[in-house]
Amino acid sequence: MRNDELNDRAELNDHDAPRFTTPAGEIIGWRDCGVIRATGICYARTQRFCAPKDELPSTAPIQATEWSPCSPQNLIPELNAVLGISAQAFSPCEGALHLSVTLPENPSPTPRPVMVWIHGGSYVFGAGDLPVFDVRPLALEQDVIIVAVTYRLGLLGFLGGYANRPANLGLLDMISALRWVNTNIAAMGGDPANVTLFGQSAGGDAAAHLMIAEGTEGLFQRVIIQSAPLGISRGRENMYAKMSQQAATLNDDAPLDEILRRQTQVAEAARGFGLKAAMPFGTQYGHYPLPTEAGADAAWRRAAAKIDLFMGYTAEENALFVVISPSLMRLRNTPLVGEALCKAMEAVTTRKVYIRDAHKFARRHAQSGGRAYLYRLDWCKGRYPFGAAHTIDLPLLLGEPFSWQHADLVKGVDEATLLEHGQRMRELWADFARNGQLAATGHIEPQVLEWWEVS
Repeated sequence: MRNDELNDRAELNDHDAPRFTTPAGEIIGWRDCGVIRATGICYARTQRFCAPKDELPSTAPIQATEWSPCSPQNLIPELNAVLGISAQAFSPCEGALHLSVTLPENPSPTPRPVMVWIHGGSYVFGAGDLPVFDVRPLALEQDVIIVAVTYRLGLLGFLGGYANRPANLGLLDMISALRWVNTNIAAMGGDPANVTLFGQSAGGDAAAHLMIAEGTEGLFQRVIIQSAPLGISRGRENMYAKMSQQAATLNDDAPLDEILRRQTQVAEAARGFGLKAAMPFGTQYGHYPLPTEAGADAAWRRAAAKIDLFMGYTAEENALFVVISPSLMRLRNTPLVGEALCKAMEAVTTRKVYIRDAHKFARRHAQSGGRAYLYRLDWCKGRYPFGAAHTIDLPLLLGEPFSWQHADLVKGVDEATLLEHGQRMRELWADFARNGQLAATGHIEPQVLEWWEVS
């Protein structure tokens, strides 16, 4: 349905469709309420369980007028309800990888800062062009260019390391997309020497690991890491080995629906590995393009002086996972003790998975010669049932209020408040993207967001 709306608008403006002459080829985009879109651009081709191959320059015009399709995935109805995403928003594609570019329609006398969006979803869910991830407000208000990247997920993108199947394929996809940006964004008015990665949840985890991935030096200068589950990113070898046993018997040419069914079984094999099993798929140290786990800290120290860092977390991250778990919600609704027990569990796991390692990461970065800022997002803290939960940053940063009208996450939130606080948060993110600097301390309204420089 979203592509139909896009195509209707593109046809109406076809006579003055924006065109960009880039190294990738002539890109034909479309206009949309103050911005120019160039959507669904193929940046790489893939064969199953193989590294991506950068898309070759096109001799024919590239019609960039459809939203990027998503990577194949199993839908998660609970997350769809939380974020207000319909099943119809997912149009899968295997074999090609896509990105979309959004920039203000008005010309700029100087190259614009570039922000590259890496969506989250536990490495098994999501897509760069989902309606709730619409980057138009950020690009238009803040005069920046946004590139939204879609990459391989789950069994197809974030296991590997067994049966001659490479690991970290989804990470390699992102690096291919960054190469595309580096080569082509100047022709679209962007500054390839001023690129900021920003990613939430698994997207933030990916951004952190791209800092130390081989082949990324010079492709970005700043990173914004939102709610990355860094506390469960290590010590995963035994879990991956058990998952790989389940995956190894799957033929490379199995039907896609069989791949996705097996992915569920592979994820179940991670049970018994504690909190790590909550995100069983992920990056793997010691497999290209990442260093060994023992060498990761040293690699982050070496990268620190070259990359500005802004990272943080929400005050009640794991409240999201309580709400979407029927058993935990039954516990929460137990008279007298349920709410207190769930609050205590949420606080402990939020600290272990998100807060503790965010502080360690930022402190190491600053001590190694890099500029680092930390933030804490308190928006909606204490508001039943989600509070300042994981993903609460997304409706502030991305999309329009109508994009979130069906989201349980912000049900009942005043639209004017969402607009006001969202605009101020987008301004903060873009300010960092412009030059990597913020005030040493600051806040957006009491009890909304606070940040501070790390020394």
